[in-house]
Amino acid sequence: MTRMPRWADVALIPLLNLVIAFAISALVILAIGENPWEALKIMVSGALGSSYGWGFTLYYATSFVFTGLAVAIASHAGLFNIGGEGQATLGGLGVALICLSLPWPHWSLALLAASLGAAAFGAAWAAIPAWLQAKRGSHIVITTIMFNFIGASLLNYMLVNVMRPVGSMDPASARFPEGATLPTLNDMAAGLGFVWGKNTPANVSFFIALLCCLGVWALIWKTRLGYQIRAFGKSEPAAVYAGISPVRITMYAMLISGGLAGLMAINNVMGEAERLVLNAVEGAGFIGIAVALMGRNHPFGVLLAALLFGFLYQGGGELALWTTIPRELITVIQALVILFTGALDNMVRAPVERLFARRGIR
Repeated sequence: MTRMPRWADVALIPLLNLVIAFAISALVILAIGENPWEALKIMVSGALGSSYGWGFTLYYATSFVFTGLAVAIASHAGLFNIGGEGQATLGGLGVALICLSLPWPHWSLALLAASLGAAAFGAAWAAIPAWLQAKRGSHIVITTIMFNFIGASLLNYMLVNVMRPVGSMDPASARFPEGATLPTLNDMAAGLGFVWGKNTPANVSFFIALLCCLGVWALIWKTRLGYQIRAFGKSEPAAVYAGISPVRITMYAMLISGGLAGLMAINNVMGEAERLVLNAVEGAGFIGIAVALMGRNHPFGVLLAALLFGFLYQGGGELALWTTIPRELITVIQALVILFTGALDNMVRAPVERLFARRGIR
């Protein structure tokens, strides 16, 4: 049978899935009495039509890049890490403890230390389910889901009983010292002599996310460990026959995955809130699953998918502000994207494969 060309698998099929999801979303918008074309224009102008919109789009996309990469790394090892929410939550705790521990003289030192803390806490939270999978046979999906709730409860306890400033009723940590404040993209643009993204939370962690994309690509396709991860994910018996340790690969893949999810906290906790608050992750760990699915677990695909979901988040906010379309409709659109890129992927893939087979295209 003629195989479908690689470009069709990584670009054409996701694009067709996206078009179908948006088409159905347009029908839903039409059914509630709104104009889909006007709604699309509002979303595009609100998310991409100004530096203000771009600032928020990139801020959301940054978080989704981290959690998407976390899911992608685990997927290459044949593991479904659904615990990005909890790992990012613990990453936020690591960032807060680091930032509040010292009067940091410069943001760059604070960023380096906080990144290590975020990655370490996220990796530690992923290590327990990984060990249970590798040594005890516990299913990684079940344990990572459980650890999402445990992580949320642990954060609640820490903020209410340990980290809350004396006299404060707000379940949040103290504000980070000035030396731990990350420069925003607007600050960086001002240093170059122009205004961009004023009053938006997009910050220097966006560039950290891009570096992580490059690092994950190099790890997976250019290193021995990456080859072992992919081999293990394709066939565990074959990997074992080749001398690859399932315990070692499971632990390494999940540690890296948890570390990447934890790194998300430098964006939302250190870069935006500048303190640790309840529910700081706001579902980004679960969005990372959709981002990885749509990006085909490739770092470049994850980046593009993260930008798409960042667009949906910011554009959806503008849509709810200027029309009678409820904010929840964006959740519907996200669900449709997830549905068609995940569960119903074969509905599009099968006819496309038959088309290429008939034409003999490779």
